[in-house]
Amino acid sequence: MAAPDGTLNCEDFSMFQEGLKVMRTIDDRIVHALNTTVPTVSFSGKVDATQTCKELYESLMKAHLSRDKAIKTCIAQKSEVVVQLREEREKDSDNLKLVKQLRKEQTNLKLMQSELNVEEVVNDRSLKVFVERCRIHYLPPKV
Repeated sequence: MAAPDGTLNCEDFSMFQEGLKVMRTIDDRIVHALNTTVPTVSFSGKVDATQTCKELYESLMKAHLSRDKAIKTCIAQKSEVVVQLREEREKDSDNLKLVKQLRKEQTNLKLMQSELNVEEVVNDRSLKVFVERCRIHYLPPKV
């Protein structure tokens, strides 16, 4: 699972995915968060929608950056393992156990790299929903 500091278990891909799932909770619940925090026109005087949208945007950005950093850290770790196993394979190309381990690590590396694409889709979806509901109250800075 994901640790509170945003680190992921990079060794086991299923645990890596589970950690990402936990870290993506804010994106999964963005519509609910907007519905409960951003007031409709009739209640707009009772809540500071600008501040609420700004805080929600900042928490979204923090979550996105945290996940991006965690995924890229795991990719870097797996890349190092793959490079090391390739070097070992060059020295001992007849070792089937080593070849099998290298293939497994390469597959996990590719799966982790594909999570960057998933992350991009999740982030785009969340920002689209955010802009639809908060564009009147708060426009995020251009990145």
